[in-house]
Amino acid sequence: MASIAPRSGRGRRTMNEINMVPFIDVMLVLLIIFMVTAPLISPSIIDVPSVGKAATAPEQVINVEISKDEKVTVKSTGSLIKTQSSSLKNLAHDVQAMQGEASNTPVVISADRTIKYETVVKAMDSLQRAGVSRVGLAMQLSE
Repeated sequence: MASIAPRSGRGRRTMNEINMVPFIDVMLVLLIIFMVTAPLISPSIIDVPSVGKAATAPEQVINVEISKDEKVTVKSTGSLIKTQSSSLKNLAHDVQAMQGEASNTPVVISADRTIKYETVVKAMDSLQRAGVSRVGLAMQLSE
């Protein structure tokens, strides 16, 4: 808004300047409010969904178990039961050897709850890079 400022002897003139003081006051109040409330906001918590049972279980499944100390065990269930120790480097080769000609056999990764997420992702990545198409994660069923 233009305000009228009296001048000595000449008459009235309008002031063409914006008063920034109220704007700065409002911005400082907002800054203080955000600085006070930011530590009170809790970080987002991920609520992982639970799953139910599938209608039918596959006949043959290859289980990859990763223990607390990151030891990898590959187990084949179905008509022929095989168990083999492995490592993350050799995991894809061992799974492909257990699959044999049936490359459509599902692979289920079971990892300990306390293991690093990165280890499970590395296992899934090495399997998918090797061409294993059906890779899943084992979960605990909800009530």
